[in-house]
Amino acid sequence: MAGSKSFGTNMRIVHRYLGFFLAGIMAVYALSGIVMIFRDTDFLKKKTQVVKDIKPNAEDKELGQLLGIRELKVKKTEGDIVYFDNGTYNKATGHAEILKKELPYVINKLNNLHKSRSGQPLFFLNVFFGVSLLFFVLSSFWMFTPKTSIFKKGLYFTLAGIILTVVLLLV
Repeated sequence: MAGSKSFGTNMRIVHRYLGFFLAGIMAVYALSGIVMIFRDTDFLKKKTQVVKDIKPNAEDKELGQLLGIRELKVKKTEGDIVYFDNGTYNKATGHAEILKKELPYVINKLNNLHKSRSGQPLFFLNVFFGVSLLFFVLSSFWMFTPKTSIFKKGLYFTLAGIILTVVLLLV
């Protein structure tokens, strides 16, 4: 039976070639993940002045909906001028000026990798990627024989990684 391979050998082969296949995807996810860390700053964002005319005398509660701004918070009102983060609204005329801060097109698309929902095409890539990473976790335990010191040290490193993640989640 020279043609039959052990389960461990097959796991190593699939691990190897799936790893090569996913190397590009992992690089893109890593870069976009690093950029997403700075999403609460203006890093890489370009500023654009947007002018909109909406209905005059809009209430503060409906202003965000009319302007397409989620969780709009009015900072102050002076006469007919309403001030909010990155913009103003004139109640008398309905004229609004907003300073939008957006990532460049390509970087915004990269960030969508992390934000996709079940109804979007990227959903399938994300599920495939997540299942593949889970396979990597499991198949890595077939890379070395369980009786070796490398395997035992690997278990300690795995435990350390789990503990570090849990600690950082709880902090």
